[in-house]
Amino acid sequence: MTNTRITHIGSHVDKEVAISGWLYNSRSSGSIAFLEIRDGSGFLQAIVNKADVSEDVWNDTQKLTQESSLRLTGIVSKHPKKENVFELQVKDLQVYQFASEYPIAHKEHGPEFLMDHRHLWLRSKRQWAILRIRDVVESAVNEYLHQEGFVRTDSPVFTPNACEGTTTLFAVPYFDLGEAYLSQSGQLYIEAAISSVGRCYDFGPVFRAEKSKTKRHLTEFWMMDAEAAFVEHEENMQIQEGLIKHIVKRCLEQCQEEFAILERNIEPLQKVVELPFTKLTYDEAIKKLHEEGSDIKYGEDLGNDDEGLLTQHSPVPVFIHKWPKSIKPFYVKRDPENEDLALNVDLIGIEGSGEIIGGAQREDNIQYLEERIKEEGLNEADYTWYLDLRRYGSVPHSGFGLGLERMVRWMSGVEHIRECIPFPRTVNRLKP
Repeated sequence: MTNTRITHIGSHVDKEVAISGWLYNSRSSGSIAFLEIRDGSGFLQAIVNKADVSEDVWNDTQKLTQESSLRLTGIVSKHPKKENVFELQVKDLQVYQFASEYPIAHKEHGPEFLMDHRHLWLRSKRQWAILRIRDVVESAVNEYLHQEGFVRTDSPVFTPNACEGTTTLFAVPYFDLGEAYLSQSGQLYIEAAISSVGRCYDFGPVFRAEKSKTKRHLTEFWMMDAEAAFVEHEENMQIQEGLIKHIVKRCLEQCQEEFAILERNIEPLQKVVELPFTKLTYDEAIKKLHEEGSDIKYGEDLGNDDEGLLTQHSPVPVFIHKWPKSIKPFYVKRDPENEDLALNVDLIGIEGSGEIIGGAQREDNIQYLEERIKEEGLNEADYTWYLDLRRYGSVPHSGFGLGLERMVRWMSGVEHIRECIPFPRTVNRLKP
């Protein structure tokens, strides 16, 4: 008999099936044992009645330890009280391995202990739910961008130059060619690809060497960078809003069990799908922050508290656009209506999720771009290939980057971003 996955168990009511998995939890009541089994696709209660199994099976049932691996055969039945919940009435049991004493018990543990045992902590219901939400977010990103005509064209991890300055880059010796850097964004490379495929994106790990220790920062994280030819500032924001709505919609459709495990209130997410996003210029945002009591100065970047103040009463994410050019990278196009401003945008999520997306219309004039490279003290030779994009058929174009773990943190409602990636890398953590 081939194994049936727990996620498909509802289609086998009153039939005999085999389930292979791990013992997540157990309890015994006299001559009946209740085993909570997980197989990766879901969780199932298996009931072992001493009167219905052999002596050997019953003895093995009593010896089972947390995380023991086993194969069960039995009859699928409906839960007597819960709708759409099923159980397995066990007839036979085969143990693959009796697990050693498991270090993570079903009780509270400190975060450092759990991070030291991350390779095992992933097995918990909470982490299972977050990993599955992450998968749905990734799938939704790919689905939406393909619907909008974007082609995935991935970027290199080793790069010869910086995208946003060298202070937050990891330098790596690169054979006889000197230093390379671990990528902090694939943006410059997918800008090259738009002249081939029109709209494109990459999706992979990027690295920031800044020593941030907040609950919203990782040293290694996953980023989706998108770029589109002939798309300007306003349309760029429309694409971003459509992407976020699509992700939230897919999570609401596909992650009901995961949200229940995490005790996630989904009402705020439902409003995100239904309502248009708010747009504020940087000037409007600074004015609003001053009214809310912030001491932020004009020309400064938004801090976590500022982002929270701007979204505290908003049912939807808030676009902050047209920032001072002085605090934005060299490649951002200036606002034709005000040369002191840049045509960039940050999307701030609700519920304390912070910045979810950063994007901008790119400078397509080669002379302006050369001037800014010199002004910022960058080595023009490192950007020769990038300037070539403006020499041969330059067009208006825009793009943006979405932080995957930031999005997963928001969707799952967890406090710290370290839970939103399987094996987090932070300033003070490199293992496991």
